Amino acid sequence: MQDATAADQAVSGDEAGTRAYFLALESQRDGFERYRATASTVSVWAATMQHGAPPSALLARAVERCAPREGTRIARLTMEILGPIPVGEIEVRAWIERPGKRVELVAAELVAPQPDGSTRVVAKAAAWRIATTDTSQVAHAADAPLPPVPEEGKVSWGLPAGWDVGYVKSVDLRGVESDDITRRVWVKPLVEVVEGEEISPLVRVFSVADVANGVGARLDPRHFTFLNTDLTIDLFRLPVGEWIGLAVETSIGPDGVGLCSTVLHDQQGPIGRCLQILEVRARA
Repeated sequence: MQDATAADQAVSGDEAGTRAYFLALESQRDGFERYRATASTVSVWAATMQHGAPPSALLARAVERCAPREGTRIARLTMEILGPIPVGEIEVRAWIERPGKRVELVAAELVAPQPDGSTRVVAKAAAWRIATTDTSQVAHAADAPLPPVPEEGKVSWGLPAGWDVGYVKSVDLRGVESDDITRRVWVKPLVEVVEGEEISPLVRVFSVADVANGVGARLDPRHFTFLNTDLTIDLFRLPVGEWIGLAVETSIGPDGVGLCSTVLHDQQGPIGRCLQILEVRARA
């Protein structure tokens, strides 16, 4: 658990003592859990919408808690962002989409209220849960490990003006050796995902992985927007420890579509990969 001072600095206003992305509320519909998003979920793109990391972590948590079985784990999860995810009340539910003894598909969705009183699905997830076996004798990682977590310091290329808000203030982001192609950082959340809960290894990955798009940004946000439409994470190993490492490469196509590709790490080495498709637009 982080110290109270660091955590309180990550949120603002009457939420300064929550130290979490989401506060649990009383459920109003069967099968749904209900939460309130705090100021620590706020996106760099708009104060009314959430950054992609907190809702993806909430979806991962829902998937992981849906009919869990010993000897299995989530190996892949894709979140589709169906529209702006509001900073406010939100509901989540998960279910088994395709049961299986060795491989099963788990689905989840986030639902937000609309101004007219209706509700709308704002994000959904599909995850493969796989039965585990002992393959320690043949374990292998294809990517080189990252340099160690530095004792202090920020990313060397700096944050764009106006980006040190909301979610960005809720993580400890430390840059390591980078080059013109790959940007490398270590990151850990300073707040809980759901107030009062320990963060599981799976949920920890999702609580920070969506920051890759910002870390790997090659365009000036004063002149372009580059929001990701999705987030796919494949994990050949669950992380150990608090820190998640990102080695990020971003490509921009000629027709307004980009790709952010990330190798994920813990302090023992690589653990998987993350992909994000970007919708790239020049600002008017």
